[in-house]
Amino acid sequence: MPISRTRTFRSLALAVGLTLSASTGAVAEQDLENTLFIDMEFGRIVIEMRPDLAPNHVERIKLLAREGFYDGVVFHRVIEDFMAQTGDPTGTGTGGSTYPDLKQEFNSAPFLRGTVGMARTPDPNSANSQWFICFDDCSFLNGEYTVWGKVVEGMDVVDQIKKGAGRSGSVTDPDAMVSVRVAADVPQ
Repeated sequence: MPISRTRTFRSLALAVGLTLSASTGAVAEQDLENTLFIDMEFGRIVIEMRPDLAPNHVERIKLLAREGFYDGVVFHRVIEDFMAQTGDPTGTGTGGSTYPDLKQEFNSAPFLRGTVGMARTPDPNSANSQWFICFDDCSFLNGEYTVWGKVVEGMDVVDQIKKGAGRSGSVTDPDAMVSVRVAADVPQ
């Protein structure tokens, strides 16, 4: 018995609809309170924050995002095949927020492409507002820095961030984050 065109069309329409809702609904399925939207001039980066791994670091990121602290802040240190670092309002790599530094929350999450970790000085308890996104496998950082999230959408945007020169990664005319928002605060 042949399958009717109407039934075939309905099946196809359902399959397409499910595929589209799966791809566009990725953020809707996430915990919006623990999702960060970073809007750049050339696209959006979506970070899944991990309070199960680093609750104090995630709380700090959300607090600063909600205050607008990160809006307009540049990626001041960007090293090809390593990472892009931001979170310093002075753009020099030496600044931070007015809040006290955080005690480390090192965890077993590996530093892979898209992993987001907190920057710090040689003191493991000195993370404040600066953080970085890994371009590649950075497993040499495992257990030495706090992982607090991962990029779940927009690695193509991360890859477009202007790279710096040499080992310092200092960037001339660096790219800035236009806005950084907790997804729960953004109308869906």
